[in-house]
Amino acid sequence: MEEMIVEAPVADQRSLRRVLGHFATGVTVVTVGGDVPHGMTANSFTAVSLDPPLVLFCVGHTALMHAALLEAPAFGVSVLAADQEAVARYFADRDRPFGAEEFASVDWLPGARTGTPLIAGATAHLECVPWRTYDGGDHTIFLGRLLTAGSRPDEDALLFLRGRFHQLRPTTSDVIG
Repeated sequence: MEEMIVEAPVADQRSLRRVLGHFATGVTVVTVGGDVPHGMTANSFTAVSLDPPLVLFCVGHTALMHAALLEAPAFGVSVLAADQEAVARYFADRDRPFGAEEFASVDWLPGARTGTPLIAGATAHLECVPWRTYDGGDHTIFLGRLLTAGSRPDEDALLFLRGRFHQLRPTTSDVIG
């Protein structure tokens, strides 16, 4: 017997968030460097193109990161490892310090090409330059062209599903492609 899917009005943001939360995502911290470094937890991240190498993520218009990204010559993306839930929560906390002090309690390293802060212990690091921006309703869609990319292939990733953090432990039979 097939289960009934409960539909929610699209205009109800709380219900819509709950429905969209059924799509599991990875968890990243997007960072900018410079005189006022800043970081933000983002799970709206995806690969776009291999040629040219492009990634995208979305940032709300009211987020401090939005203005920072519009001015930044480069940005970093750290794909968080399974044991970095505390880091994800920290960079999602609106009450954390701002600027250089924001990174004082977090292990990080400067990106090799841009110096942008990258989160130590992450399963992957990317350094990017802004490529394009697009209107996305109450968000802006930021596309970045990759300058550097590196990963720790045996490190498990942190996931976000239904409003909670999860860990996925892949096996060799799970590899696609």
